Amino acid sequence: MKIRSGGHDYEGLSYVSDVPFFIVDMFNFHSINVSIEDESAWVEVGATLGEVYYRIAEKSNVHGFPAGVCPTVGVGGHFSGGGYGNMMRKYGLTVDNIDDAKLIDVHGRILDRKSMGKDLFWAITGGGGVSYGVILSYKIKLVRVPPKVTVFRVQRFYDQNALDLAYLWQRRADKWDNDLFMRMIIDVVNSTTRTPKKTIRVSFFTLFLGDVNRLLSLLNGSFPELGLERKDCIEMTWVESVLYYTSFPNGTRVEALLSRVPQSLTYLKRKSDYLQKPMSKEGLEFIFKKMIELQTPTSLTFNPYGGRMSEISPSAKPFPHRAGNIAKIQYATNWNEAGVEAANHYLNLTRVLYDYMTPFVSKSPRLAFLNYRDLDIGITHNGKLSYFEGKVYGIKYFKKENFNRLVKIKTKVDPENFFRNEQSIPVYPAGRK
Repeated sequence: MKIRSGGHDYEGLSYVSDVPFFIVDMFNFHSINVSIEDESAWVEVGATLGEVYYRIAEKSNVHGFPAGVCPTVGVGGHFSGGGYGNMMRKYGLTVDNIDDAKLIDVHGRILDRKSMGKDLFWAITGGGGVSYGVILSYKIKLVRVPPKVTVFRVQRFYDQNALDLAYLWQRRADKWDNDLFMRMIIDVVNSTTRTPKKTIRVSFFTLFLGDVNRLLSLLNGSFPELGLERKDCIEMTWVESVLYYTSFPNGTRVEALLSRVPQSLTYLKRKSDYLQKPMSKEGLEFIFKKMIELQTPTSLTFNPYGGRMSEISPSAKPFPHRAGNIAKIQYATNWNEAGVEAANHYLNLTRVLYDYMTPFVSKSPRLAFLNYRDLDIGITHNGKLSYFEGKVYGIKYFKKENFNRLVKIKTKVDPENFFRNEQSIPVYPAGRK
């Protein structure tokens, strides 16, 4: 059985299998009940993030929710896997702002937080829901946002000091004011005006929970090398910033968030890493060079940590990646050519770049993010060896202590491993508790 809410699982585990299967599609379970009075909302798992944001904004321009920026992503997988957005330095993850849930367990019972117990509630707020049951809905805590926020996207090329800016960003981005989220994206672009024709571009994509004057004051003091100017910045409402971050044209009406059709459909591969020590200039230069040599369409997106993320215990939720991380890295490769040959080509390019990054990222284990699902780091066949197979990827996603707790809960609530997929939480081997 496959359980699907939005269908955005990067490896397709909610709708693809090598064996006969059926889908429990939650797509039409998408009601959203917002209560500004107690600053909460009940959200069914088939709702999209865009629908959630629209329904909140419909009732208040000073409330939001710290989830992702892709509006067609379904709530079910995003929330249960510890989804994040560009307010995580201020408010943490989705799962840090969930008060309740409703779930159908393996016995067909509908449980809420009280009746499922604290362990199962803990597991489905960051450990992935599909290993434990069919989640119906979540109760979320709304967060406060200012009436106006500020956004900007500043790009610098290699011959415009991009190397120095990337070097400095690593040392500062996790230490800035919690109202500031500045994402750094490194990619290779074709240039008609530069030599060589392929060059590195470093982009700084930013949401600031405040006005432009405070932002300029903050960055002119702590990141003057960027050379940010007032003309680079745009003030808008928080819900409009979601459209901006998703690259909708300026002036797009917020009703666009209600569309359940993705803006583009491409073949893709995603991988993840955690940056725990700043890369040297030599290290960055090495990666820049390799990206150009590979002529890969892969971009590296560095999402800054610090702030609230460093204050929450790594055991508070199954998601363990808290203090000690400078940034989460996403490897994103998209292509349009159909067929196995093209897929293998682009998959290989992504894996080679991932290998080049090995010296610069977390080690023993090399950590990964569950919602950037990646079958390269291990799979289970859900047989007698499932615990040992699951441990390979499970410790990378959750670290040892959290993984063991997830397995213990799984063994208790679903001992026959009914809810399973290629990267689900396994049960303990027979005889072990």
